[in-house]
Amino acid sequence: MKAFKDLDPVLHSPLRLAAVSLLMSAESADFTFIQEQTGATAGNLSVQISKLKDAGYIEVTKKFNNNYPQTLCRITPFGRKRFAEYVKALRDYLEPDLPTEKG
Repeated sequence: MKAFKDLDPVLHSPLRLAAVSLLMSAESADFTFIQEQTGATAGNLSVQISKLKDAGYIEVTKKFNNNYPQTLCRITPFGRKRFAEYVKALRDYLEPDLPTEKG
């Protein structure tokens, strides 16, 4: 029987997992879009985005768009790798290799 791997604590937070999941299918996404899709408050999302950035999972770019500040998030290659590993580990929990009975 195989051993279960620890789930990545950076991605195991529901809001951080949702944000990274959105970024996996988009080249980049702005803060407002992520906030609307997740239903998070601006303050909570800001904290979670900072944690993802500090861990190297995403890059954050701040710029102005029509005189309004815009925060763009993009997943890094490291973030893509860690997400794939997280999904694989989670699948192992959901579909364990169970020994078959003989006889």
